Amino acid sequence: MNPKNCRLLYERLEADNPAPKTELQYGSPFQLLVAVMLSAQATDVGVNKATRRLFQDAPTPEAMLSLGEEGLREAIKTIGLYRNKAKNVIAACHLLLERHGGELPCDRDLLEALPGVGRKTANVVLNTAFNQPTIAVDTHVFRVANRTGLAVGKTAREVEDGLERVTPARFRQNAHHWLILHGRYVCKARKPECQRCTISDLCAWNEKSVA
Repeated sequence: MNPKNCRLLYERLEADNPAPKTELQYGSPFQLLVAVMLSAQATDVGVNKATRRLFQDAPTPEAMLSLGEEGLREAIKTIGLYRNKAKNVIAACHLLLERHGGELPCDRDLLEALPGVGRKTANVVLNTAFNQPTIAVDTHVFRVANRTGLAVGKTAREVEDGLERVTPARFRQNAHHWLILHGRYVCKARKPECQRCTISDLCAWNEKSVA
């Protein structure tokens, strides 16, 4: 996508949603980290339903450890892969207390050193909790970036690097929020709603639906 159309794309997404934000519910950087860890292969709605009570009972790493892995499994059992997620969250809490005094670090390498935290999760936390202009690539961002031609890549990292190159600086803080929401509600995987898409004329996808 050429620079002019790239800017137009973001301008239109911004006009539709000037202040986008994650749909995950949280009350602290730590809670955001846990919510994002739980969201892998799960919906934000499902995660929020589980964490609403969880974060009341265990709002901090210390409280989460007191809950224990078994207690955490019980609290998140409605979420996919809950056993492995519970194991990783508890292990991450141990390291947060041992290495960071229970505070979430605002450093990518330190975040990715936590069990269960990959690049996408780190990017979400850095962007949303610490206001860094990172671009997290989930399945929605990957799909929208490739379909539109905004940033074509075979891997999430290739798409992330492409988006970093083409996204004007003023849009980087909100870029992945706009792309996630566009992919979730308009540019859907099975039945994209091209007829109501505000960026359809800029999109390079040759299978657009017009009905």
